[in-house]
Amino acid sequence: MTSDSTVQNFEIDYVEMYVENLEAATFTWVDKYAFAVAGTDRSADHRSVTLRQGPIKLVLTEPTSDRHPAAAYLQSHGDGVADIALRTPDVTAAFEAAVRGGAAAVREPVRLAGGPIVTATIGGFGDVVHTLIQSGEATAAAPETTGQGGGDVNLLGLDHFAVCLNSGDLGPTVAFYERAFGFRQIFEEHIVVGRQAMNSTVVQSASGEVTLTLIEPDSNADPGQIDEFLKAHQGAGVQHIAFNADDAVRAVRALSGRGVEFLKTPGTYYDMLGERITLETHTLDDLRSTNVLADEDHGGQLFQIFAASTHPRHTIFFEIIERQGAGTFGSSNIKALYEAVELERTGQSEFGAARR
Repeated sequence: MTSDSTVQNFEIDYVEMYVENLEAATFTWVDKYAFAVAGTDRSADHRSVTLRQGPIKLVLTEPTSDRHPAAAYLQSHGDGVADIALRTPDVTAAFEAAVRGGAAAVREPVRLAGGPIVTATIGGFGDVVHTLIQSGEATAAAPETTGQGGGDVNLLGLDHFAVCLNSGDLGPTVAFYERAFGFRQIFEEHIVVGRQAMNSTVVQSASGEVTLTLIEPDSNADPGQIDEFLKAHQGAGVQHIAFNADDAVRAVRALSGRGVEFLKTPGTYYDMLGERITLETHTLDDLRSTNVLADEDHGGQLFQIFAASTHPRHTIFFEIIERQGAGTFGSSNIKALYEAVELERTGQSEFGAARR
């Protein structure tokens, strides 16, 4: 692992998603998730829209020629996360340290013409790359306007990215992020749901601002939703993005009113919830009515829920998470969320069916 403190101080600058239909994707994020259009960009090979909600910046890119890397990405994966861009105090030092740590050099550091922006790009997992942006400089994404979005939804930031990996790749990928980026392990879990199972390790930047939940299927168990993602996505990739909210119940109600559908939680979950947690900020009735899950760790409580995937391949989806002091992910919630996705995937009506 590198000891260069400037290299380890990463924060998320923007997330770029490659999309088949830029207008449709933009409309969804603006209409359903309350993002605002903050800028546009166009070249001979692509069209991009930058969206903002508070500190969250998403860049949607549609290729207009086969020369743009989005064309090959979309053919393999469909719409999905292609770039998790990271701010760092020294792009050149970060790039060199990452390459020494085994990262592929996609684009060497360059100072963009007409401005002070220094960027570089390195390989991450699967076909996802990390563009490095010099801290304190304007992003290399589309020019910004004053649009901030939020409104009744009020998302606060990006909590984590869940990444599905091929069986056997979890350990090497964890080691890669430790070596190349100075990340550290903060949580690990083995989840068993019926005859399915998965292994998960969470790695986080030294700043605590970038968190990756890395997941691989347990090869000794029956194939399940992680295997299905890998098959449909044709390889490793981002399964979901988790957005922070200051009030998960309020956010879910606002998003539901805008047409976002969330996964259902059976009533028995809430019947048992009051026996293991003394709720501090939400009532049991509020959680039950919105299907929000609750858990706690030594630091406090957390509340979270998955939105239903609208992807044609049923791969990427999104999460709303509220942290009231909790720093981990809640063992009970991880299993419950996995089961909720399994119910949607199989069309079953209760958790017990998914366990059989």
